[in-house]
Amino acid sequence: MSSRLIEILTSSFFKILIPGIKITIPLTVLSFAVSLVLGLLLALVQVAELRFIKDIARFYIWIFRGTPLIVQLFIIFFGLPSLGITLEAFPSAVMAFGMNLGAYNAEVFRAAILAIPKGQMEAAYMIGLNYPMTMMRVVLPQSFPIAFPSLFNNLIGLLKDTSLASSITVIELFTTAQQIAARTYEPFALYCEAALIYLIFSTALTWLQDWIERKLKWKSGGSEDAGNQRTA
Repeated sequence: MSSRLIEILTSSFFKILIPGIKITIPLTVLSFAVSLVLGLLLALVQVAELRFIKDIARFYIWIFRGTPLIVQLFIIFFGLPSLGITLEAFPSAVMAFGMNLGAYNAEVFRAAILAIPKGQMEAAYMIGLNYPMTMMRVVLPQSFPIAFPSLFNNLIGLLKDTSLASSITVIELFTTAQQIAARTYEPFALYCEAALIYLIFSTALTWLQDWIERKLKWKSGGSEDAGNQRTA
């Protein structure tokens, strides 16, 4: 490796890392928050068996799971202005990523909710809880640990997918690497460096996921032990 290439990589590392911290991570967090709210609402609508609204939810999920994310980005950022709706690049990216991942998270939440025995809902109705209260107090607290691994895997996937935001002029991690590569004529080395930074972020999230899963298992195990003691 030449001294020139080492110098380029050394000087460019933090130039790529800083947009990753300032843009890529906030973009990931905000988009994931939107996807969680949207996914949960879509899941609850489907589980509630409200026929017309359920059909709308299924149609939404079908559209966003069946079309490419980059096409959705282009429709929101480049297409909506023709309808008189203009959004900046960053909000457009948050909207596209959030709406896309919301469709996937909806299926995760739905599967987790359906995994809870129906007898628990029936018991909640017997003591006078309505549907919203049953979901909030009985079903969702139990379904969250079931959904958590898949939701967090979707978060890690979203972090990597944010590189697509470069296509609508968001100056994030990958866009910065592209700009430096265009100036230095070292695309292979710069893109590998960008990949390394993505890998660092993804690894940190994986460690966080493992830590939270251990906490959830510990709490679950503790509650089961306490329940067994009360039964005894």
